Amino acid sequence: MSKKAVVLFLMSLFLVGGILVGCGNQAEEDNTEEPVVEDEGQVETDDEVRVVTNALGETEITGTPERIVTLYQGATDTAVAMGVIPVGAVESWLEQPVYNYLKDDLGDVQIVGQETQPNLEEIAKLNPDLIIASRVRHEEIFEQLSEIAPTVADESLNNFKETTELLGQALNQEDLANELLSDWDNRVVDFQAKAEENVEDWPMHVSVLNFRADHARIYVGGFAGTILTELGFNGPKNLEGTDEEILRLMDKESIPEMNADVFYTFMEEDETVKNTFEEWTSHPLWQNLDAVQAEQTYIVDEIIWNLGGGIVAANLLLDDVYERLGLEK
Repeated sequence: MSKKAVVLFLMSLFLVGGILVGCGNQAEEDNTEEPVVEDEGQVETDDEVRVVTNALGETEITGTPERIVTLYQGATDTAVAMGVIPVGAVESWLEQPVYNYLKDDLGDVQIVGQETQPNLEEIAKLNPDLIIASRVRHEEIFEQLSEIAPTVADESLNNFKETTELLGQALNQEDLANELLSDWDNRVVDFQAKAEENVEDWPMHVSVLNFRADHARIYVGGFAGTILTELGFNGPKNLEGTDEEILRLMDKESIPEMNADVFYTFMEEDETVKNTFEEWTSHPLWQNLDAVQAEQTYIVDEIIWNLGGGIVAANLLLDDVYERLGLEK
């Protein structure tokens, strides 16, 4: 090959190489992704740490809990209302292991002991990311529960509105909790309007009665009493102004304290209790009570009226009141 040909050949190689390098650099530039700049206001909800103030302090909860354990009946009820099925719950007081009105939702939920004595070892095995407790039941073991998982405590056992608000905050579902409570408020307004229009001598005086083996009780407050007060009922006629939630009557001479326009009575399915009920309700003092004379005495479900404690039970109780008074829901 002549010297001139060699020079031309080398020049052609240089030009081709330059073109290829240029194309490669352009391809790299074309394939380079723009760096993603996150909006400073964007919140990573999966890692968000929230502080929930509760009856026993402040609890830090990360993200949205999915594996929860409920340690009192009202919390189990309310969790179901919010569409969150607990991985563990305490045993129900009656209809064990869980109340019939929740059975379809709870399925084979793991039972972790009793409300008054939950099993810490069983709770830990479930690897929960949230525990719902109550100050009344669990104050002494709150620190131990908190070592297992973030734990929040309600102040009481039967204030379904407080329980709904607490679970809404703890479960990161405050909008749903507010919706449930708003629906309740609307039902109360509806009931009050219909009762005022259709029930003679409204507002009525009401007594929530409970018979035991050796005495009777008037539930002035508590779950049912509080709801009835919100609906517009007045309390027992001879107990106006009392600040006692539960009044225990130890002898039949106290029967006049029950006096009201309507009675809602619940009691256990027990022969001794039934005997007490029959003895008291056959007494002449009972026969003189206004509700008895007006035939406004009703036996109601103890689980719904006293033991359920959550917003599902509250709505079922309200359904019952509508029906007993002949009002359309």
